[in-house]
Amino acid sequence: MKEKRKFLIARIDRIGDTVLATPIPRELKRSFPGCEVSVLVRSYTRDIFVGNPHVDNILVWDDFGRGLKKIMYLGHFLRGYRFTDIFMLLPNETLAYASVIAGIKRKFGTSRKPYHILTGTSTLTRGEDASVNSEAAWCLEFVKAAGGSVTDDSTEIHLFEDEKKSVKGIRESLAPNGEKIIGVHITSGGSAPNMPPNEYLKLITLLSDKNDCKIVVTDNNLPDGVTLPDTIQMPNKGKNLREAILNFAALDLLISSSTGTMHIAAALKAETLSLFCPLPACTPSLWGPVGNQARFILPEPNYCQTRCPGDPKKCDFSGPGGIDSSKILNKILN
Repeated sequence: MKEKRKFLIARIDRIGDTVLATPIPRELKRSFPGCEVSVLVRSYTRDIFVGNPHVDNILVWDDFGRGLKKIMYLGHFLRGYRFTDIFMLLPNETLAYASVIAGIKRKFGTSRKPYHILTGTSTLTRGEDASVNSEAAWCLEFVKAAGGSVTDDSTEIHLFEDEKKSVKGIRESLAPNGEKIIGVHITSGGSAPNMPPNEYLKLITLLSDKNDCKIVVTDNNLPDGVTLPDTIQMPNKGKNLREAILNFAALDLLISSSTGTMHIAAALKAETLSLFCPLPACTPSLWGPVGNQARFILPEPNYCQTRCPGDPKKCDFSGPGGIDSSKILNKILN
């Protein structure tokens, strides 16, 4: 009797990383007809997989406590699902040992840490070869390692039918005359280089002068001391992730730094214009959105040699050769 494959995809990190893992369930279901696919995610990212027709179970990492007890509790809990394969996209010692207690036969991870060696975890490594360019494509290497194949690396977030109707209502509310809805996301959570808030305020002013556009700010909260014009709405203020996802789905364009909201918009097939750093670990080819119409704006070629603070997260793109509101506006118009 042929073995029924039961996959567990563990993506227990941030929003952007989680979105970039969304192609995996689809490609597993295509490669292994009749297989079962579950995801293990953090509580604040679970809404990314809600409604996904390729996901059979959503398990929440936060539900299992901490420390040694977590290893035992999580392992015994996972054992009940009889998983045959686990993809550990983020190295985690607790998860590695729990997968042994769960009796998972095939274990795939991304490091050669001692706990992966001890638990018999097969290691996937990028190496120095850039043949796997994007993070989404790298996630799909797990599908290949398990014996499957890949035809599409596009990210995806699925909406229920009633949610699609809600998105239509949001669009009509924000742009009653059919204007183009542009979202501007000011913050990045410290995950990537970003312009100062005052430069975003200048951009909002410039965009607001265009009669065929409606501008919204998509942050949940603004940085201290930042005040928006009275005419600019913040539809995500006070909203949970799933509610915010509907607002992102209503956008025609999102302007942001390289952050999780960019990936959410892309997975909903909204156009994105994203601020990126050209350093090898931060490039659009590695961390850019996948599956939508995506454009990027980067500093001029010599900017990093003269202005880089040494830590990309501390960069604000300011100064000659950097990125400012006028350059972004020109990019939009062109």
